[in-house]
Amino acid sequence: MRLRNPSHSRIGVYARMVNKQFVKLCYDQYQMNHQGYHGFQHWARVFQNGRHIAHQENANTKVVDLFALLHDTQRRNENRDPQHGYRAAKYAHSIRGKWFDLSNKEMRLLDEALTYHSDGYTDADITVQTCWDADRLDLGRVGIQPSAKKLCTQTAKNAINNYCSIGSRLCPV
Repeated sequence: MRLRNPSHSRIGVYARMVNKQFVKLCYDQYQMNHQGYHGFQHWARVFQNGRHIAHQENANTKVVDLFALLHDTQRRNENRDPQHGYRAAKYAHSIRGKWFDLSNKEMRLLDEALTYHSDGYTDADITVQTCWDADRLDLGRVGIQPSAKKLCTQTAKNAINNYCSIGSRLCPV
């Protein structure tokens, strides 16, 4: 995952939020094996997918980036864990102001994206939809081809036609 150097960023405070220390915080929060389905490599692909979709859909990249790093940090197992999104949202609230700053509106979007990311919803704000699609486009890691019917954004729907089977990642459109 390539992260911006805060001293070279045009967006100052935001770049300092998503930095190596924040990535390490998220990495250390994860209690399972990072080599599993929901570990760091998955987060990196969600980050990449999210950036691509956000650029095309004009979604809030602060929220999308934070979602990518936080969404699975509170998982307790690799199988069914229906409360992990809720726990991730709760965790995000606990570190807001210490590790990142979001407006109340942005925090509501992050909360919704985290809480419901595994529930299959498609109707939401474009930023939330971008988060969900960024995660869903990485289903190839578990042998599931993403379905256009379960994606939210046109960018993600278009991308599944260019889906890479090697590395289960979104290919540039």
